[in-house]
Amino acid sequence: MRIHFTASSRPEAQEALRRLRHTYGEAGEAKADVIVALGGDGHMLDALKARMADGKPVYGMHRGTVGFLLNDYREDGLPERLAKAEPARIRPLVMRARTVSGQTEERRAINEVSLLRQTSQTARIRIQIDGAERMAELSCDGVMLATPAGSTAYNLSAHGPILPIGARLLALTPISAFRPRRWRGALLPQTARVRFEVLEPTRRPVSASADSAEVRDVESVEVREDSEVSLTMLFDPGHALDERVLREQFSV
Repeated sequence: MRIHFTASSRPEAQEALRRLRHTYGEAGEAKADVIVALGGDGHMLDALKARMADGKPVYGMHRGTVGFLLNDYREDGLPERLAKAEPARIRPLVMRARTVSGQTEERRAINEVSLLRQTSQTARIRIQIDGAERMAELSCDGVMLATPAGSTAYNLSAHGPILPIGARLLALTPISAFRPRRWRGALLPQTARVRFEVLEPTRRPVSASADSAEVRDVESVEVREDSEVSLTMLFDPGHALDERVLREQFSV
């Protein structure tokens, strides 16, 4: 199995990169059968996004801060671990954000697309699903649309639902909703096309982020699942992503 290694800039990740290359050698990225990513969840997301075109599987090892999407780090027996690894296949979201200056920017997200107020002013956002208005005005700090893979990340911190990794659903979750105060969000089919319109975008500016890629001063944001792209993460047996998501639902 031909391996290509990638690592975050953290010292422990760079040291692991040096040691693993010395032990196992390395294939070029184009010739590799699998990508081994060393770092935290942020680097794992970057490594997955780099595979949008070729779909090569990514096996992450934890050498960073948060490691929910990663396997434990061990230097020995890596080819055997890769041969036994279990796949988890996910699809990214596509975000098309239009700014108040008239520019349109497109980004992709593995975890979530989130809209957040940029100032002390509460954001006011209209929500449409598949062309139909579902909420005329949400007053909030923000709102997000999360994938099953991202449902245990920022979405969970905002009290959104945890979605099984195989669920054909997306989680629409408000962030500190002020009006309607009791609205807790919605579960949408993965085919849903969601449009957020920012009311008073100059007086109450809002930014949009696809994972960590931010676009500021948006007036509207359209989000959908990219049905043409499938990304594969690899996990050690017994530590697959669906098992981690299930355990997270019972953690207290």
